[in-house]
Amino acid sequence: MSFSFKGIDHIQLAAPKGCEEQARKFYGEQLGLMEIPKPENLQKRGGCWFICGDQEIHIGVQEDFLPAKKAHPGFIVENLEGLRSSLQERNIVIKEELPIEGRNRFFAEDPFGNRIEFLEYMP
Repeated sequence: MSFSFKGIDHIQLAAPKGCEEQARKFYGEQLGLMEIPKPENLQKRGGCWFICGDQEIHIGVQEDFLPAKKAHPGFIVENLEGLRSSLQERNIVIKEELPIEGRNRFFAEDPFGNRIEFLEYMP
């Protein structure tokens, strides 16, 4: 049996029921990600999807929702300092972490308390 991994199609973040408008505001308006339509057969589950580079971010409704405080996506950003300023202007709290060689980074939380990392590779 021979196979190989080619990449990541999407990540899913959980959110509480009724999360769609807050998700659209944060991921769409504040982060600038484009919303993409969910397949018709999945729309009744709630949530919404966004495109991030070549990958998708799926915000899915979870009935017994608890935010992810450790597990998190790491978004690669061009102009990390511009994003930092934009988020701070919107009163989104930025959390610094230990540096990783060759990368600048910081963390924030989405409106549901999920941890999100933003990184920019340095030359």
